[in-house]
Amino acid sequence: MSSHPAHARAGDTHPPEQRSQRSLFGDILDWMLMPLLLLWPISIGITYVAATSIANEAFDRSLEDRVTVLAQQVRENNGVLGVDLPLSARDILRADDIDTVYFQITGPRRELVTGDADLPAPSEDELPIPWSAMIRDAQLRNTPVRVAYLYVNLQPLRSPNASDGTHRLALVQVAETLEKRRVLANQIIKGVILPEFVILPVALALLWFALTRGLSPLTALQERIRSRRPDDLSPIDSTGVPEEISPLVRSLNDMLTRLSHSIQLQKRFIADAAHQMKTPLAGMRMQSELAMRQSDRQEIQRSLEQLSKSSESAARMINQLLALARAENRTAQSIPFGSVDITLLARDTVQEWVQTAIARRIDLGFEADDSVPLVRGNSTMLREMLNNLIDNALRYSKQEGHVTIRVRANAPGSRQAGAVLEVEDDGPGIPTAEHAHVFDRFYRILGTDTEGSGLGLAIVKEIVTHHSAEIIIDDRQRDQGCLFRISFPLSSAH
Repeated sequence: MSSHPAHARAGDTHPPEQRSQRSLFGDILDWMLMPLLLLWPISIGITYVAATSIANEAFDRSLEDRVTVLAQQVRENNGVLGVDLPLSARDILRADDIDTVYFQITGPRRELVTGDADLPAPSEDELPIPWSAMIRDAQLRNTPVRVAYLYVNLQPLRSPNASDGTHRLALVQVAETLEKRRVLANQIIKGVILPEFVILPVALALLWFALTRGLSPLTALQERIRSRRPDDLSPIDSTGVPEEISPLVRSLNDMLTRLSHSIQLQKRFIADAAHQMKTPLAGMRMQSELAMRQSDRQEIQRSLEQLSKSSESAARMINQLLALARAENRTAQSIPFGSVDITLLARDTVQEWVQTAIARRIDLGFEADDSVPLVRGNSTMLREMLNNLIDNALRYSKQEGHVTIRVRANAPGSRQAGAVLEVEDDGPGIPTAEHAHVFDRFYRILGTDTEGSGLGLAIVKEIVTHHSAEIIIDDRQRDQGCLFRISFPLSSAH
């Protein structure tokens, strides 16, 4: 099976990433509609149960009245049980247009006195309570019915086979079908549901309107952002923005501030680089034009040597510009940090500069303590930092001078409890008033005749900042020369 994504269908003008975007309006509407649509049938079920209970309660009371009236007509004459039904009592036993009414009267031995013989009797486990109407559900001729029944306490018989005071109970039952109850329950349901069919669309329309009005500040904010000029990085006006959107606007303003600062740095970097490159390029052009006008071979050779020096200076400046750009543009997430043995790194770097120091007749030395803590950082950037410090020291040291690189552990009570890297030279030194400026880009102290671009210490400062370290210039108790001291925090792997 091919792993390439399927091509867009014809007429599909939206890219896949746009189709997969979710709508805040739609999400809120869904989360509000889903509970509403789920609760609606539940509310209908609860309403139906409540309506059925109300209908049963009303008709049960009517059924109890019927069985009570019928029980009051039961008479016993000379041991013969009978029923005297006046017209009013007969009316309550008549079937209406909806339900069918059944009744039954049985004697103490459950013999049928009158009524429907197939009407089921109550459970024999039930304790009879005279003259107390009770309700139960039953089945009659495969039809569910509601039955009200009542026990009538008859006079005790006096016979040789029966002891005096024996209670005799007759059972009176009245049953009716459930159609009227269903009709009443359905009417109640219709009275509740039909208004909901009108209310629900109105509620949806109001919900739609409320969401539209509630999200209108987002639409206004979107229009304000869209109407901005491409070069406008000023903070977004948060007037009229809801409280919930204010953190988003503040985050956007913070991002715009950082972006504006980054663009300003890039513009200044490009302007400074263009300005600094003018000098070596102008010198190269002048030397090349001078060589073209010369006829003497020695003069041509001298011009070519000057041209070579100018090109070397331009190449070095370009390399330093690229190094500074890399140091400034790296973020903490893009730099692979690890535990670095700063002693080993410094020793290897010093060895690379030995030949250069010999050519300039400078004594290049290296000193290190026995146990120096590991430094958390990026070895490539730290090597580049040390290269710039050594290059700077060798350039400003006099012939027969000394440059020393030291690596030691910091004092336990100091602010940085890790390793310390020092680069010391015996050059002219840096005046105290210039300490705050020598780390600026393209800054050079007036009166300095040493060739340089003014970028080396700026690169060092950027790399030191990325490593959460601290760099100072120590010129105390020093008649001449300069000492750069970099204090690194303790690595977690130490």
